[in-house]
Amino acid sequence: MTSDTEEEATTEAAAAAAAATVVVVAHPHHHHPPHPPPPPDRSLSTASEASEDSATALLPDVTFGPANHTGMGSPRSNRESQPLLGARHELDDFNHWPDDPHFTDLVRQAETAIENGIYPERIYQGSSGSYFVKNSNGKVISVFKPKDEEPYGRLNPKWTKWLHKVCCPCCFGRSCLVPNQGYLSEAGASLVDQKLQLNVVPKTRVVKLASETFNYTRIDREKSRAKKMVSERFPKVGRHFHRIGLPPKVGSFQVFVEGFKDADYWLRRFEAEPLGETTSRQFQLQFERLVILDYIIRNTDRGNDNWLIKYDKPELDDQGEGEDWSLVKPPEVKVAAIDNGLAFPFKHPDSWRAYPYHWAWLPWAKVPFSQETRDLVLPLLSDMNFVQELCDDMKSLFGTDKGFDRHIFERQMSVMRGQILNLTQALRDSKSPVQLVQMPAVIVERSKGRVGTTARFRSFSDTFTQSFQEKSPFFSWC
Repeated sequence: MTSDTEEEATTEAAAAAAAATVVVVAHPHHHHPPHPPPPPDRSLSTASEASEDSATALLPDVTFGPANHTGMGSPRSNRESQPLLGARHELDDFNHWPDDPHFTDLVRQAETAIENGIYPERIYQGSSGSYFVKNSNGKVISVFKPKDEEPYGRLNPKWTKWLHKVCCPCCFGRSCLVPNQGYLSEAGASLVDQKLQLNVVPKTRVVKLASETFNYTRIDREKSRAKKMVSERFPKVGRHFHRIGLPPKVGSFQVFVEGFKDADYWLRRFEAEPLGETTSRQFQLQFERLVILDYIIRNTDRGNDNWLIKYDKPELDDQGEGEDWSLVKPPEVKVAAIDNGLAFPFKHPDSWRAYPYHWAWLPWAKVPFSQETRDLVLPLLSDMNFVQELCDDMKSLFGTDKGFDRHIFERQMSVMRGQILNLTQALRDSKSPVQLVQMPAVIVERSKGRVGTTARFRSFSDTFTQSFQEKSPFFSWC
């Protein structure tokens, strides 16, 4: 351990020395083609520069991932043109899912594109740093949301939340949510969606990516440039660096869905141009799956602008002749539940706002749950073994965060169990989504007392207690 520390100190000193000589020494035969990110608007640029100049920007970055790392691999042929990017070998172990080769390949496409200078593009809507990630052909394939650029993250490039914190600290954040856990919430919503076979959430997992277009502190960028210089001038010293480029950021990686528009757009169209009977039934089933997802994860941010609808109108087949209606392609409507980062609270909202589900005001919410939906999820939610397995899977996911607190997590699961209990009863009674959200908030906590003498018997003797929330938020309509 002592030798490793001294060696790291030596390499860091060499990096600092190289940084000091960068202005004097120049190598005209080395050409580094620039890849500047697209210029942000004035307000975002000002906020980003102010963030880098602040004292907060000098704080060391926090990395997330396994403690053990593999050694430095051979550089790629185009490594010279990518001076600020981290080596992919650091991400190979983390961004790998043997049971999901398609998703692994999608992340590899993103990493390859970044190495080739096709960087993620910041999304200027919203209140956090989120990015459109592209493949080598420039096609958008996913949306990446780094943990440290979340609405209340320390490197959030948007100035709105900073202004909110300064001007109205008493209303800053959501008291029912764990701060800076949005990336886990996004992945958790995808996990619930897959377990229940709802298929309304684009697949989302936690990955690590590094890109020049992400928001880094100034010290991270300077260290990256210095190490790059040392590696070029003193290859033997550079081989001892743990990382050459910018540190990878952990965040949620959600598959991009094509052909979808904001739900608000299509809902207005459906009012003016009502759907046919078959298509309306299809949309009702999709809508019920969205309701089930949001209710289980207790989504506190489901407006009509953060879920999507894809509607393909009926079209006559190009090969059709005359008026043969059998060749008309039937209409198709699908729902995509995105923006799930403000879910999984550790208590029901009980402060200022209630954070209601905005779909509860739609006409489809007044229709009782269909038999198809009940047959899909009721057998699973009625099985306590399935519910416990879901909680265990959530723990495996949330436990990857360095700030994981098992007591807070258990409270999150207590809220989720209560939501599942209410939903199960509503499905059995053939209630509608509106009637579901009107049911009293329930918390199902694990009993502290345990029975049995061995771990095996203790695991089978778990009991739960049910309680109702007594305190209500001040505003119930927002």
